[in-house]
Amino acid sequence: MKYIFVLGLLFSLSSCVNQTQQQNLESLDQKSAREVTLTTATKGDTVYHITKQIIWVNGEKIQEKADTITTNLIENTWASDTNADKPLNQIPIYVTVQ
Repeated sequence: MKYIFVLGLLFSLSSCVNQTQQQNLESLDQKSAREVTLTTATKGDTVYHITKQIIWVNGEKIQEKADTITTNLIENTWASDTNADKPLNQIPIYVTVQ
């Protein structure tokens, strides 16, 4: 009886380990999907935040759009935060998916 319990425990542990597979973005199916690319480009004292979207439906590209937001490299603020003087091309990008 102990051997059956140990075998069952080992089987359940091995099945949990195999579930953490990662799928590369290049291999995703583009039949119906939205592809979003975020890019930051710096030119002189200006930072360009570029968002490019491509929408695929049934294997066809139905919409493609790019938006650009322009900001200064270093914004002048009154904040006492230690990261307030960090250039805008080095701050992290947070993405919300709905």
